[in-house]
Amino acid sequence: MIRVLLVDDHELVRTGFRHILEEVADIEVVGEAASGEEAISYVRETPPDLVLMDVNMPGIGGIEATRRILRVNSNLKVIALTVHSDSPFPSQLHEAGALGYLTKGCPAEEMLKAVRLVASGKPYVSNEVSQKLALAQMSGHVDDLPFGKISQREMQVLMMIIQGTKTQDISDSLCLSPKTVSTYRHRLYEKLEVETDVELTHLAMRHGLVESQK
Repeated sequence: MIRVLLVDDHELVRTGFRHILEEVADIEVVGEAASGEEAISYVRETPPDLVLMDVNMPGIGGIEATRRILRVNSNLKVIALTVHSDSPFPSQLHEAGALGYLTKGCPAEEMLKAVRLVASGKPYVSNEVSQKLALAQMSGHVDDLPFGKISQREMQVLMMIIQGTKTQDISDSLCLSPKTVSTYRHRLYEKLEVETDVELTHLAMRHGLVESQK
């Protein structure tokens, strides 16, 4: 039996995933969390076998939550979920330790396949994402993908900035000094050729880092 924890800040999404996963006999949904922080607390108390992790959530977000969860229990497997296939997350999540990457619009059969493969220790990247990454590598334009030149830590700061999180709160959540957070912010401006948080947010929205319903 594969014991799964669902992590997504939308209850309706969690309900949909639960229905898909509980249709089969070899997968059990043992818990739900609405944020990365909740997921970390759950894993400390009742470790599942696998975590289905939404990437774009308020607070520390899915990338940082993945990193911290695997620090708590390195035996856990994580599959990341995002709305957009061209988001700049696969490499970020690979660095954080995720073994799988799916878009939320994938067929139910693909989600079940991914859960079973990743639970057995094998990586899985959705077909749509794989094709886009392969095309980028073949053309030699991997760094030209949206936000392709952003480091993992810069991405963590970026995600909190576009959620409207204050500098001090980013500092507290990521264990950085406020001065270091400001340094990351200006580094992001320079790399992405923007001048304000508003421009940064608009750029993120164009490339799918922010879900339109949020």
